[in-house]
Amino acid sequence: MKYLVTDDSKLARRVLMKALLPYTDEQHIYQASNGLEALQQTLKERPDIVFLDLTMPEMDGYTALPKLLKIKPDIKVVVISADVQEQAKEKVLALGAKFHIAKPINSEKLKEILESLQNE
Repeated sequence: MKYLVTDDSKLARRVLMKALLPYTDEQHIYQASNGLEALQQTLKERPDIVFLDLTMPEMDGYTALPKLLKIKPDIKVVVISADVQEQAKEKVLALGAKFHIAKPINSEKLKEILESLQNE
């Protein structure tokens, strides 16, 4: 499995990448600081799962999400955002995200999500 962690916060990316290490090795975890970089990384690395923040410069998660699915229709997108409003959750799920999780994600929730996605 290849993972792409997309967040404009370097700290948030680092924390999530570290949390993913029990499930894979570092060479299968990629990162992007905005939606545009996420699209570029998806074209280049073809990740299986993308963790996507919503509020980022250059291209936000709302804009990037459908474009990611266009590039790789079987990609699984997990939105991890501080925006926990119901309308944000409904919107990203309608756009094709598999989950909408509040920041910060804890290791138990991450394990639950990864197991769920692998069983699809």
